[in-house]
Amino acid sequence: GDVLVTSAEYDFVGCSFGGRFYSLEDTWHPDLGEPFGVMHCVMCHCEPQRSRRGKVFGKVSCRNMKQDCPDPTCDDPVLLPGHCCKTCPKGNAQMQMCECVSVFLQMVNKWKHSPAFLESDFVAVLTGVTDSWLPSSSGVARARFTLARTSLTFSITFQRMNRPSLITFLDSEGNTAFEFRVPQADTDMICGVWKNLPKSHLRQLEAEQLRVSMTTADNKKEEIQGKIIKHRALFAETFSAILTSDEVHSGMGGIAMLTLSDTENNLHFILILQGLVPHGTSVKVPVRVKLLYRQHLLREIQANISADDSDFAEVLADLNSRELFWLSRGQLQISVETEGQNSRQISGYISGKRSCDTLQSVMSSGSALTPGKTGGVGSAVFTLHHNGSLDFQVLVAGLSSAVVGMTIEMKPRRRSKRSVLYDITADFSATEERGSGRALGSCGRVEARHIHMLLQNELFINIATAEQQESELRGQIRMLPYNGLDARQTELPVPLAGQFVSPPVRTGAAGHAWVSVDEQCHLHYEIVVNGLSKSEDTSVSAHLHGLAEIGEMDDSSTNHKRLLTGFYGQQAQGVLKDISVELLRHLDEGTAYIQVSTKMNPRGEIRGRIHVPNSCELGSRGEVVEEAEFDDLVFVRDPAELRKDPHTCFFEGEHHAHGSQWTPQYNTCFTCTCQKKTVICDPVICPALSCPHTIQPEDQCCPICDEKVEGDPEGCYFEGDQKMHAPGTTWHPFVPPFGYIKCAVCTCKGSTGEVHCEKLTCPPLTCSRPIRRNPSDCCKECPAEDTPPLEDDEMMQADGTRHCKFGNNYYQNSEHWHPRVPLVGEMKCITCWCDVSLSLLYFKFLLRTF
Repeated sequence: GDVLVTSAEYDFVGCSFGGRFYSLEDTWHPDLGEPFGVMHCVMCHCEPQRSRRGKVFGKVSCRNMKQDCPDPTCDDPVLLPGHCCKTCPKGNAQMQMCECVSVFLQMVNKWKHSPAFLESDFVAVLTGVTDSWLPSSSGVARARFTLARTSLTFSITFQRMNRPSLITFLDSEGNTAFEFRVPQADTDMICGVWKNLPKSHLRQLEAEQLRVSMTTADNKKEEIQGKIIKHRALFAETFSAILTSDEVHSGMGGIAMLTLSDTENNLHFILILQGLVPHGTSVKVPVRVKLLYRQHLLREIQANISADDSDFAEVLADLNSRELFWLSRGQLQISVETEGQNSRQISGYISGKRSCDTLQSVMSSGSALTPGKTGGVGSAVFTLHHNGSLDFQVLVAGLSSAVVGMTIEMKPRRRSKRSVLYDITADFSATEERGSGRALGSCGRVEARHIHMLLQNELFINIATAEQQESELRGQIRMLPYNGLDARQTELPVPLAGQFVSPPVRTGAAGHAWVSVDEQCHLHYEIVVNGLSKSEDTSVSAHLHGLAEIGEMDDSSTNHKRLLTGFYGQQAQGVLKDISVELLRHLDEGTAYIQVSTKMNPRGEIRGRIHVPNSCELGSRGEVVEEAEFDDLVFVRDPAELRKDPHTCFFEGEHHAHGSQWTPQYNTCFTCTCQKKTVICDPVICPALSCPHTIQPEDQCCPICDEKVEGDPEGCYFEGDQKMHAPGTTWHPFVPPFGYIKCAVCTCKGSTGEVHCEKLTCPPLTCSRPIRRNPSDCCKECPAEDTPPLEDDEMMQADGTRHCKFGNNYYQNSEHWHPRVPLVGEMKCITCWCDVSLSLLYFKFLLRTF
């Protein structure tokens, strides 16, 4: 065909195609092997993508370039060896090749500016506001935003001002859309989350119509403000600088986003400038961009900018060893200065990119250079400082023998040749427990190239032992995106290992978890695992089909577990809001655990002991619905895993996991669910409202009671349908595969923001033969005198003196069975039984859920 498009297996930071690994943005001619060889007319590109959870991955896109070949200007064009387009012989050939190169460059430029490259990442430069009632500030801040589903996480660094007390998001009309109270701290970093953005604000965010403001609560009462914009440079950024002015209240500022080339010592940068060119200046203004070391000029570039187009991109080629050394130590300064009589200047020091994301690694035996199943675990957390030093804290447990080596490495170029960068074995000290120990220290001379690789998730940590001197544990150092969990900023994660399961499990998997309890006594958790995706067992290969649980570690008969979540992939996170007093006490005393189970090890694959001090003596506040304990109820986020899952549904151009549910694009007042390749869509059923006044929100399908009180929460997030509900809203819960259940009603409590669900009580009836007019109705009613009652055989859930009818089958009183659904088969996780005395067909699943 004219166009070839394919998607290959991907690594975290690149693409794999034809047995070779390519970095993001690489382009190449594919080699299809014999008998085809190199396809010179096909150009492939490793295109960056971002999943709904914010994970970055690569996607291979290939295009046939032959259709873009220019028309030869001669009568007898020839096809030169290794070329795609026919060219004119002799003198015209060079011209034709230049045209082909031009076409290729246009194609690459189009790829780089594709929507996938811009998705989810935003940036803002905040400078002093001159038209505000607050005094203008000399401060400058850089804000980075990541949109994951409907939550906007942000990392903000600031200079030349005191720590702000309030961050305000402003909509397109200047009204307050969201406020974030900044916690007190001694750092210049602010981390936060704006959860559950309304659709109107999501649209304004995508249209670059939102602004963000920061104000201080000190005597100066300063304010800085900036516009939130998309910027593709955020994806590749590994170094950055905040540019400030020495002038007081100048309103000038900017940021520099920089990255090293993957193979050469070229420093690419993009500048976003604010206030350097006065507003209203339509002509281009010449500027000089300088690279300085201790005020000594190293490099200089000239450019022209305007007030409307102040971004500037350039490359500093072939940095020498001294410049790279100064770059790694945060000693290089970048300066932007306008030319002319009244010149203006801003400058800042370049350092490794800073954010609220966490540099961490889980080391497992399944990811070792020679994969194994020891049941051991390694957990590491890293901190990169302005001066290029890298602090590390490493914990190992459950190893088969003593640690003899601990190193930070690159990916091996060949299986027999490791690329060790830093040996930190000297910082390791074993503990009394066999196979356990800790390492605490700092790498003080990290090179600029290694900082770049570290922040691009290209480095690994390896643990060697006496019995496995090359590698017993290994893990990739990954940047874990910030999601609002404060424990990750202040505490070390809890290691999860097969050796901690009772009885111990020899597994190649390992993990670690952050757990905290907030003021409302709600438990927040985040789990990262490694090693299962590389298992040789086909039943779990490429998946973590896991159930994360929390419970006590005592051996009494009252020992119980609470389901946290079911998940595929390498991460799980969430909030548990209805915690018993007993479980909170076990958390406080350190006698609780988190356990991840799989289909191969349903009684526990990895486990870790959790100690979370708390003063929750009355249990968690508020009521929520328990999660259904279904092995099959999992939610797949990873696109590669989705494509390989045989139960995946493909609907409206997207893959959806078995058991997942979503709102379709064709009608937002429907809810769809995937049941083993089959998509079932049900219309939203609105419950009857008893309040005197109702309103119809434009972004909701059902009317709500007009009873919102000032100060009420913004709404409730219900895990059942994975949607936000306004305070006072009532709805029928959605339960796959049955759809909306009219026998239960959930309510979003306006005073607490909690969800409360309860079964409906049917009114007493006086007639002898009540009927259910529709199979989906919850309560029966007396038939009208002129309406004959429905026959038993015509009702799926009707009265019957001797049997119940379900589908095309009849069941006797008290008979139990697993229902069969067309195209899905027998639903073994659901049990039905017939009870003719109550004239109702019961679902055990519903009783367990509500």
